[in-house]
Amino acid sequence: MEIVSDFQPGQIVYLEHGDRRLYAEVIQVVLSRQSCWVRPLLLVVYSWEPPLTTDLRAASDLLWPLSLFQPALDTEIISILSEVLAKEAKPGIDTITKQQLNQFIYQVWHAYKKDNGST
Repeated sequence: MEIVSDFQPGQIVYLEHGDRRLYAEVIQVVLSRQSCWVRPLLLVVYSWEPPLTTDLRAASDLLWPLSLFQPALDTEIISILSEVLAKEAKPGIDTITKQQLNQFIYQVWHAYKKDNGST
């Protein structure tokens, strides 16, 4: 099955797992691999009030299956994104932030593999 994507470079998309979303900017859609190259921006935990936001602009890019991404609506992300982008990005990513991102990525991948019949 071939996936056709309407994602464009610069578009904001997200991966979701439980009460968390990883928002990322599309760098390139790789249709031949049915993947999307993205640059992480934010990890948002929606079970907190207000939502807990982690700045991931210094994190490494990701190449993930297109089928896992959903387009972010401007109305849901603009206030969070404008708040974070107003701050200058740190040159590196700290250990706790790396762990949060790695844990989220592991959980999403594990759920994806389970849903697709892989172990």
